[in-house]
Amino acid sequence: MAWQRSVDSGRRGDTWRTALWEDDGQVVAWGWAELPDHLSLVVDPDRPEVAAEVIAWFRSLAPNGACSVLESETHLVSALEAAGFHPDDGAPFFTHHRISLSDLRTPVVPDGLTLRHVRPDEVEKQAAGHRAAWSDWGPSKVTDEDFAAVMTTWPYRPELDWVVEAPTGDFVATALIWHDRVHGIGLVEPVGCAPEYRRRGLGQAVNLAALHALREAGGTDALVCPRGDDGYPQARALYQSIGFKPGARTKLYVT
Repeated sequence: MAWQRSVDSGRRGDTWRTALWEDDGQVVAWGWAELPDHLSLVVDPDRPEVAAEVIAWFRSLAPNGACSVLESETHLVSALEAAGFHPDDGAPFFTHHRISLSDLRTPVVPDGLTLRHVRPDEVEKQAAGHRAAWSDWGPSKVTDEDFAAVMTTWPYRPELDWVVEAPTGDFVATALIWHDRVHGIGLVEPVGCAPEYRRRGLGQAVNLAALHALREAGGTDALVCPRGDDGYPQARALYQSIGFKPGARTKLYVT
């Protein structure tokens, strides 16, 4: 959420709507409507009845919208089906992958390249590295201002933001981890490598370096959520080569 809500937030205007559901000062659910048609939500499994309220709120904003949930979130699946949603089995999906930090390989990069974490004053270089990594998908909309927002958003920590630096000073591979200190888990998002530097092991190296840093920060496990369908298999192949194991997948529910 920290990554998604920081990047491009200034250009979304009124198309992002959020709401919280509280009980005695405790948040038991939230909904994030990305208009015109998508809902993200979290509902406390001990309060499954609140899911219907979140979905009704979303339907008031987007009568024909869609929602992705984990197949293991049965309380959300039941609420969506009760509200008239049905799974779109042909839609792209994501698979949660998890790795224990107890046994990590040592990251290695070719001679001439440097593996390190970023500094707080390197916003422009980090943004440029991200844009280069995603250049083969078309011009990236991520700006320097977007990355400035990312790097000042809780729980961002520069020591968990790793890069491979070329002799030119350019960042040619990046991996950022968001640390949930309460549960000891780190979420890897985003990761990228400039096209001209691919197939040199840099994706593995920068991820492993970030995972080592997460362990030093007190983390015990890491999570990453690549595409699970065959429309884009490269990312999951990278993470599985590092040691991530696939778990639950998402399903898209539509009306």
